[in-house]
Amino acid sequence: MRHNVAGKRLGRTTNQRKALMKNLAMALIQTERIETTLVKAKELRMFVEPFITLAKNDTVANRRLAMARLGNKDVVTKLFGVDFRKRFESRPGGYTRILKMGHRLGDAADMALIEFVDYTLPEPKVEAE
Repeated sequence: MRHNVAGKRLGRTTNQRKALMKNLAMALIQTERIETTLVKAKELRMFVEPFITLAKNDTVANRRLAMARLGNKDVVTKLFGVDFRKRFESRPGGYTRILKMGHRLGDAADMALIEFVDYTLPEPKVEAE
């Protein structure tokens, strides 16, 4: 029985799994939208949403916790930035959305797009003639 055992192993050792989640979380915070497998996206949601909750209260202790867990100063700076914090201050949770995309050609793995709920596509750049 798997009582009180949360999360998937993803076919990796503990250290590999931690590094994978850390790198996926940094990529998601930097680009605000990434494409990965469905299982990884579901695991990433559980990993990254506590960071958004942590960033809502900008204290030195919270910044240090985020820095210790993510290990990238640029990502932590963006996470605790005013514009990023303001986007989620009124939302009590559920900061990410997962959109199913279909199957990967190589191994038919279920693919998904994970993004922040208020993500909007960037405006296309139009050159003046």
